[in-house]
Amino acid sequence: MEKKKITALLIGLGIVIAALIALLLYTMNKSSLKDEQIAATEEIMTTEKQQLENEYKDLAGEYDGYTMTIHNDSLLKLFNEEKLKVNKLLEELRTTKTSNAVRISELKKELATLRKVMVHYVNQIDSLNLQNKRLTNENYEVRQKYASASATAEQLSKEKESLNEVVTRAAILEVYNFSMTPLDKRNKATDRASKITTLQFNYTVGKNITAKPGMKTIFMRLTRPDDEVMTKSPDTFFSYENKEIAYSLSKDFEYSGEARNDVLYWKVEEIMQIGTYHADFFADGNRIGSFTFRIEKK
Repeated sequence: MEKKKITALLIGLGIVIAALIALLLYTMNKSSLKDEQIAATEEIMTTEKQQLENEYKDLAGEYDGYTMTIHNDSLLKLFNEEKLKVNKLLEELRTTKTSNAVRISELKKELATLRKVMVHYVNQIDSLNLQNKRLTNENYEVRQKYASASATAEQLSKEKESLNEVVTRAAILEVYNFSMTPLDKRNKATDRASKITTLQFNYTVGKNITAKPGMKTIFMRLTRPDDEVMTKSPDTFFSYENKEIAYSLSKDFEYSGEARNDVLYWKVEEIMQIGTYHADFFADGNRIGSFTFRIEKK
């Protein structure tokens, strides 16, 4: 009887040991499987992170490529802000661990949003470039018409001058000693377009004893490098060769027949273009001086 109990006990103990061994093997197998899953997940996240970095780099490169085609200051500012945001997120992604799947997922969503913003800006750039092209063509047509009109006016002027050349020339005033000084907000000379607040024009109205003395008005017509006349109001016109043409500045003065030095000021309220400007002076219905000056630096 005692022997049967011992045998039963050994059998029970064997079953328990077998169960423990089976449990141990199951646990070890499960742990190994978990390690393999972790390794596989980490490899996937590493690949996904690298791919995401490449996509951020590509987007940053696209921003760099478009920057040189933008000629609108406001749009360029917004464009540069988005480009800076892309680069900051790229730097963050590089320092984010592959185990931080949540943040990597968020950065992936951020990329999708940034691409939509990029598409929006690219559409704006294309639209503005198309408008600029159309305006360039329109300006070319206007310049052609203006050149044609100027040629006609010049021809008419020559025909008119030929009729009584001596008398007309003798009585026409003349402007010389022209100079232009760009001033900043402290009224100091500056050569940078971005700092110019005033253009100071000095000139001399020459001596002419043949010209009729008395009150006169001198008109100055400023033309930008793109051939547009600079005006403060759409109503600033005067008569010249039977036409009403725009002027920039005017000044009344009393002429005695003697030479006089004078000055005119143009308050800058627009972005000064780089290039060659024209300054034409008129008095008594005649062009009495024509000069050029340049703005060289931004």
